[in-house]
Amino acid sequence: MSVNDRSLTTSASMNMQGFGNSSAGSNQSDEQVEPASTLSIFSLDMKKHEDIKQMLDSNKENLKLDAMRRVIGMIAKGKDAGDLFPAVVKNIVSKNMEIKKLVYVYLMRYAEEQQDLALLSIATFQRGLKDPNQLIRASALRVLSSIRVPTIVSIMMLAIRESANDMSPYVRKTAANAIAKLYALDPELKDELIVIITKLLADKTILVNGSAVQAFEHVCPDRIDLIHKNYRRLCNLLVDIDEWGQLTVLHMLTRYARTQFVDPNKTYEDDKKSFYDDNETEKNANDDEESLDKKTYIMDSDHRLLLRCTKPLLQSRNSAVVMTVAQLYYYVAPRSEIHIVAKSLIRLLRSHREIQTIVLKSITSMADKHKEIFGPFLKSFYVHSNDSSHVKYYKLEILTILANASNISTILREFHTYVLSPDKEFGAQAIHAIGRCASTIPEVTEACLNGLVGLMSKKDETIVAESVVVIKKLLQINPSQYGDIIKHIVRKVDKVTVPTARASILWLIGEYSDRISKFAPDVLRKMAKIFPDEETIVKNQILNLAAKLYVMNSKQTNLLVQYVFNLAKYDTNYDIRDKTRLLRALLFQADKCPALSKNAKKILLAPKPAPLLESIIRHHDQYTLGTLSYVIGQAATGYKDLPDFPPEPSDSSVRNVEIIPVSTSQHDSSRNPKKGTTPGGKKNTGIDENFFSDEEEDAEDASTEGPDDEEEENEEDEEEEEEEESDEDDEEQSIENKNKTNEYEQLDARSPTIVENQPQNSESSEEEEESEEDESESEESTDEDEQV
Repeated sequence: MSVNDRSLTTSASMNMQGFGNSSAGSNQSDEQVEPASTLSIFSLDMKKHEDIKQMLDSNKENLKLDAMRRVIGMIAKGKDAGDLFPAVVKNIVSKNMEIKKLVYVYLMRYAEEQQDLALLSIATFQRGLKDPNQLIRASALRVLSSIRVPTIVSIMMLAIRESANDMSPYVRKTAANAIAKLYALDPELKDELIVIITKLLADKTILVNGSAVQAFEHVCPDRIDLIHKNYRRLCNLLVDIDEWGQLTVLHMLTRYARTQFVDPNKTYEDDKKSFYDDNETEKNANDDEESLDKKTYIMDSDHRLLLRCTKPLLQSRNSAVVMTVAQLYYYVAPRSEIHIVAKSLIRLLRSHREIQTIVLKSITSMADKHKEIFGPFLKSFYVHSNDSSHVKYYKLEILTILANASNISTILREFHTYVLSPDKEFGAQAIHAIGRCASTIPEVTEACLNGLVGLMSKKDETIVAESVVVIKKLLQINPSQYGDIIKHIVRKVDKVTVPTARASILWLIGEYSDRISKFAPDVLRKMAKIFPDEETIVKNQILNLAAKLYVMNSKQTNLLVQYVFNLAKYDTNYDIRDKTRLLRALLFQADKCPALSKNAKKILLAPKPAPLLESIIRHHDQYTLGTLSYVIGQAATGYKDLPDFPPEPSDSSVRNVEIIPVSTSQHDSSRNPKKGTTPGGKKNTGIDENFFSDEEEDAEDASTEGPDDEEEENEEDEEEEEEEESDEDDEEQSIENKNKTNEYEQLDARSPTIVENQPQNSESSEEEEESEEDESESEESTDEDEQV
């Protein structure tokens, strides 16, 4: 018997014996109840979902429906219902449509986990593909594609091929979504899947377009030739596609624009002068010669179409769509048009904190290259007390980027408030931001230095330490002007306890010891007393200070430097010991290293470049804006860099779509005459269509006897009418050929000005057709009168 069994037996016996005053009858009742109570602890798993299984196995439809609703509710709450798979899958043959829908919802969730059991019902899924209900057909295909077993690849391929030709757009959308799953299961089917994707891309239903582009991105993202014929239609229908489909289409169109159009911000030399060049050169005679030889790039009409069709999506309720459109404009649009995304991005700052963080990160990168875009919205980046730490840091970074001579006073007042924030880390970041403003705007450098020196008197060690570090970096830019500040900092060396701040002060003393020659040896003497107790970073700077003072004045500091080196020789840190041996060999062993000892002063006191006050927040501009890799700062799985603009644009004719010839349309119109017209094209007057048919006229001519002259006149009239009709047909055909437009114009009648470089004479052509119909009607009426 195990330890657990013995403990359970002991506890049970103790409970059965209970209290000493209990009767034998009560002990017998406890003996009868106790086993049930102990078994109830373990029966929870044994009888789990037993009631639901019984309801699923019953013959009553209402019980099965109630059970399936409970199961779907469990899944929605995140509870595991995988053990119900055998009981649920049996009800897939139910005739009740509601039960069947819920069963397919369950199977879509667990088909991938329970693949062996799902394979047993694969015949049922295939029958579901033939169901009259489009929801059942789509659900069956979705479940079938969720079974990741290589043995059914052929079945999945056949199902996807048939579903791609389904009459229901919802089923075709499901087929497009299943393509990526099948491709992941068997990449060798790529060629066959591309054929299906080509057909789905040309689908005229907006429900299918987003999923078709998603399949294209998964299977063959490099086959740009598949997009050419569908480019203009996708641009026009973009506003009507579902939100998540818009994301996929926008990403694809961004890559397409970067590969098919040239950079809209470039200029190039104009080799061929236009007709008006002579007049222009006379007017601009005082301009530079280079500006005369260059002109701005003229944007392609399809490039302009993309920007025009994506602009309305900046008002989308989906923040991801707005971010993707902003990304598209950032990478594809001219600089003069990028500003239109600013208001939409500022609107997203009222969303959840997670969304704010990603939006602010993107704004940081955009503002770094285009500061003028977000300048008018400076107050939107002020930090609030309830902002998260990441939001605070990004807002602080944006304010630093947007700082200029006109708004620096307002921004510095904000930064001074942030320094006094209870969040000490954020206060340190604000001090660092002040230093960056001082380094980029020379007009306020002195004021910022005085303010930072004043912060050194604060009691908060974090603020003092960060102030010293920033002052040190600013002094390196122009140390000759700020000798008094250096002396003031030296006096603070005893009060500053933060290791980084003490190390910065010691570095300043050693670097500019010639300006404070009276203070430097005393500082070294004080540091030598507490050398063993200092941090490694401080010890390192004490050694540097000792070596620099020895080079400047060896007679006064020889013994002190030797003492410091002896302390460092036995330090516990091996880096300190190694540096001590290096400096000792450089300064005191001239016979062994004569070349180094001779140039010791140049080595230790070499002029150093001014440091760059870069942002502490790490940027990830090496990744495409708005991608997961950009957010996390490292390349994610499947990440691809955005391609560069080509040197020459592609031929716009590849995006033209061939329309049906005119003769075919006329043939169809003759087979299916319009309302109010006869098959011959004549207007219907409400009388029987055969009232003036040729057969009846021939019969009347045969039955009646008249002079031959009238028959010849009738024949001549008919020949003239046929010639006139043929002339009219030729004129109509020529007009239609002139007014031939692209397919996407015919699909989207709401935007008649989509293609910029095509004439629109539809109104004139309609007027000419109406006038010709009126003339033909008048001629027919006169002919009928003559015949009567």
